[in-house]
Amino acid sequence: MRAGLVQLSVSDDPAANLPVTREHIRAAAGGGAGFVLTPECTNILSSDRAHQRAVLCHEEDDPTLAALRAEAADLGIWLLIGSLALKTHDADGRFANRSFLIAPSGEIAARYDKIHMFDVDVSATEKYRESEGYRPGTRAVTAETPFGRLGLAVCYDLRFPQLFRRLAQGGAEILTLPAAFNDTTGAAHWESLIRARAIENTCFVLAPAQCGTHAAHGGKPRRTWGHSLAVAPWGEVLADGGTEPGVTLVDIDLARIAEARARVASLGHDREFEGP
Repeated sequence: MRAGLVQLSVSDDPAANLPVTREHIRAAAGGGAGFVLTPECTNILSSDRAHQRAVLCHEEDDPTLAALRAEAADLGIWLLIGSLALKTHDADGRFANRSFLIAPSGEIAARYDKIHMFDVDVSATEKYRESEGYRPGTRAVTAETPFGRLGLAVCYDLRFPQLFRRLAQGGAEILTLPAAFNDTTGAAHWESLIRARAIENTCFVLAPAQCGTHAAHGGKPRRTWGHSLAVAPWGEVLADGGTEPGVTLVDIDLARIAEARARVASLGHDREFEGP
């Protein structure tokens, strides 16, 4: 199976981001990818809540989702829309950070709402409170495809290994981790954590990412780390997308999952224990 990791540097304008995203998806499919993945926040990256309320849509009305579903159908590919920022009908008005798996028919095969919110103080001047604008999901999700069972996660989920353990023990063979990883924490932890999640669960990890400085009409501009990664079940980095927008193609041999699990069968070795 050939996968295509799409690396983007989106702005806070969904209408301007869409044609660029479509161009990269077509390039990936043209390179032979039957499974194409885009990063977290494919439609918009913004910290301005008022601007988000003005430009975001509910799932049923979202033009990016509709266009990318049509694109997947036209190209005959499986497409993971890493995530879209969407309005919800929640009483508190918070948004959803929602990943979509699109089948080659254009139908939505799975949805996953990001569970872990990025509420951190990276430094004295760099603070994030994702939960103020987005409500967390509550359900882990796997999805069956012709090339293997996927386990869906998004960005900050990476720091919570119990989620990935649950996905792998639920049958996931390929873990997807679309991200808009902060450039400071990305430099320190991105590759190490992705390789750890692959090794400890003997799964492939496919992690398409946002990169660069993101243009914004309001709010503080964001910088993201890039380096979209594909990592094998034994921990080898198969592909690194670098720091610029584009497409990274990688061939996935699912036989490597069985090989790794035969060598270290740790998925079956969990034990209950007491304390602390």
